[in-house]
Amino acid sequence: MMNDWLNQSRYTVIFTGAGMSTESGLPDFRSSSHGLWNKQDPSKIANTDALNNNVDAFIDFYRSRVLNVKDYKPHKGHQILADWENQGLIQSIITQNVDGFHQVAGSKHVAELHGTLQKLHCQSCGRKYSSEAYVDRDYYCECGGILRPSIVLFGETLPQQAFQTALTEAEKADLFIVLGSSLSVTPANQFPLIAKDNGAKLVIVNREPTELDKFADKVIHHRQIGDVLQEWDNAR
Repeated sequence: MMNDWLNQSRYTVIFTGAGMSTESGLPDFRSSSHGLWNKQDPSKIANTDALNNNVDAFIDFYRSRVLNVKDYKPHKGHQILADWENQGLIQSIITQNVDGFHQVAGSKHVAELHGTLQKLHCQSCGRKYSSEAYVDRDYYCECGGILRPSIVLFGETLPQQAFQTALTEAEKADLFIVLGSSLSVTPANQFPLIAKDNGAKLVIVNREPTELDKFADKVIHHRQIGDVLQEWDNAR
């Protein structure tokens, strides 16, 4: 069935969440045993107030996150999606993840709803830097402003360009595939429904059930995303 849907779809959009990243070994934010927030209170660290008033703690936390991302790499699922895009089988990826692994694997059309840890920018002038600056303990711009990861902090709005791209892609989709998202965060969880409302088939692959499963044409639980994608790729 998936083989037919993939081959027949004129416009396939992928939506990825934390489950896509954790298969690479990256810790999730909220998991009970390994969640990042078990060690830090997000309300005190991952916001603009900390950036402005608790700079040392902010930088220490996000430097550790930047270094953490560099300790891991894309898994076979990321590679398959990049290959599919190159072959014209999928048209774009919408992601809630900030690791940048889709681009590292070779995907080009990626809307990063929550930004990326692969890049930094100056909080004052906006100048862009590589995350390597944090690795080298370089935390300030030439203008004197603080360098921060180019991610969405608590209390900030989603980047308008990424949000608009995701909206447009969801509206255009014939086939919309969710990989590793609980679909519990608004407004990101609206994109599968927008795709469905515009006539797309909706497929959800997630370890646990989601609130949107009842709207899906196909649901897969308790499976590794990389394994599922490998099966679909082999069936082509």
